[in-house]
Amino acid sequence: MTQTLLCIGHGYTADALARRLPGWRILGTTRRAEKATRLRRAGREALLWPGDDIGPAIRAASHILISAAPDGKGDPFLAEFADDLASSARRLAWLGYLSTTGVYGDHQGGWVDETTPLTPTTERGRQRVLAETQWQALAAGSGLPLHIFRLAGIYGPGRGPFEKVRNGTARRIIRENQYFSRIHVEDIAAVLAASIGHPSPGAVYNVADDDPSPPEDVLAEAARLLGLPLPPEVPFEDAGMTPLARSFYAESKRVRNDRIKRDLGVELAYPDYRTGLAALLREAG
Repeated sequence: MTQTLLCIGHGYTADALARRLPGWRILGTTRRAEKATRLRRAGREALLWPGDDIGPAIRAASHILISAAPDGKGDPFLAEFADDLASSARRLAWLGYLSTTGVYGDHQGGWVDETTPLTPTTERGRQRVLAETQWQALAAGSGLPLHIFRLAGIYGPGRGPFEKVRNGTARRIIRENQYFSRIHVEDIAAVLAASIGHPSPGAVYNVADDDPSPPEDVLAEAARLLGLPLPPEVPFEDAGMTPLARSFYAESKRVRNDRIKRDLGVELAYPDYRTGLAALLREAG
């Protein structure tokens, strides 16, 4: 029997997972017609949402991945299709919701794990907490096989610091005790595939690498790999960032990833940004 994965918001991460599922039927939603065309060229079955009727795709799916962003009311997909999802619960083998480590809020550089209380300080983080809560409530009432994945900052092919370092626009913004966690997109895909292979409904997983680090260290490593001068240092107070960029510095924490290793047996291909950046540069030729 062919397994069928429905990806709500078929983007960067969903595409990495789909590549790990040869022989599967892959359906993906997008908001843009040109993106739907690209998905079809890649062998996916593309749906426009809002627009197309997603109900038949939900009923056809054996597995569902939710990566669409929430808004102030929570998850828009769940709000529209809760009844379809609940009625499909018994047929589904797995449902994954992609959240963010931003749900933990600011810990002033301290460590967090999956048991840490959710105290977000940004609007994005609060929306994710609301969406997580909505999904958990639906799962509790319907038996949906829900798995929540709290992702650290995603990088990978096409998403790295090299371009800014090369063109001279990179700045090493210095703020004391500022830590970010990161994860290579292929390691996210490995975690999701491992969970699909060993479902544990109700589970929550942090998806991050082993080496939370200050952002200026990552830029310095990118410059070293390129053989270019270090980007200039700029104190956070003098950086003149946009409100969105500044909001990423509102929280500092280091994310533990023990559960994906212990419960899913995942061995990260890129356990730190050094190995990840080096691989990106090699792959780029």
